Amino acid sequence: MSVDKITVLGAGSWGTTYAAVIADAGFPVTLWARRPEVAEEINSTHTNERYLGERVLPEGLSANADDIAAVTDAEVIVLAVPAQTLRENLTRWKPHLREGVKLVSLMKGIEVDTGKRMSEVIAEVAEVAESQIAVVSGPNLAREIADRQPTATVVASSEITTAEVVAEISANAYFRPYTNTDVVGVEIGGAIKNIIALSVGIADGQKLGDNSKASIITRGLAETSRLAAAMGAEAHTLSGLAGLGDLVATCASPLSRNRTFGRHLGEGMSLDDVIAHTSQTAEGVKSAPAVLALGRRNGVDLPITEAVCAVLAGKLQVDELAGLLLSRKRKHEGPPA
Repeated sequence: MSVDKITVLGAGSWGTTYAAVIADAGFPVTLWARRPEVAEEINSTHTNERYLGERVLPEGLSANADDIAAVTDAEVIVLAVPAQTLRENLTRWKPHLREGVKLVSLMKGIEVDTGKRMSEVIAEVAEVAESQIAVVSGPNLAREIADRQPTATVVASSEITTAEVVAEISANAYFRPYTNTDVVGVEIGGAIKNIIALSVGIADGQKLGDNSKASIITRGLAETSRLAAAMGAEAHTLSGLAGLGDLVATCASPLSRNRTFGRHLGEGMSLDDVIAHTSQTAEGVKSAPAVLALGRRNGVDLPITEAVCAVLAGKLQVDELAGLLLSRKRKHEGPPA
């Protein structure tokens, strides 16, 4: 397959890593870095030390601090900016998008003001067909992938050929993409797992054991599945890489930003102190109220999300979280008798 220009917008840990994945798949890629000094570092030393330490980036990856130049004439554009900045950024980039461009979302969040999934924001702002949009999700801890440790992921698009193009430009010896057409399920799984990971992190910070954390993860998957189903997703998506796989990785790994953020809260740090202490975005913090509103709009009970929102709003103490979740009315777990 021939693709003349591929651009990744956002030089954080995941954006940089995904650009490296594409380069390792044999496709030259341009990475836009907002700060000129980061672009210079990537081009001169092939490192992005702030986010990936001393890991050496592939030769096929080059950086550019000029976002308009990076966007212009690109056939595939990968969006790796913080979820809540997508609308503003994409509004700036829209006039320079090539006709027929494929837009790929790496973002795992829900827009706070509108409750829209990232693919919905892309379609609205860029005014492109859903068939031009793809979403990448799954157990994608950036630093492990940057170390070229084997992993699998999901590329979802309403148009299977779009998913296949994105899968092909990112398939290499250590990164295996599977295609899917259930965009809703993939995005909901990616957004809610961050909130569940916050809850698991809080439990970890409270020195609770694996039984407690496993209970939160399991009920978190049920919570995610209920909302996804109400929004039209397919059940098997949530039991796959973009659902269970991503949830387990994010909740279990100390590399997870959301789990780490929650752990700091559980240890007694204030929300403001954790934000000041953490240099990277924990999407679950910003998306949690939007996900809770989405649940209410769809008539779906989201107890873990509700509890996390209460903690973030200062209405619930972290040491009350686990007890609150387990004090809910008992009910049958399996299908109706």
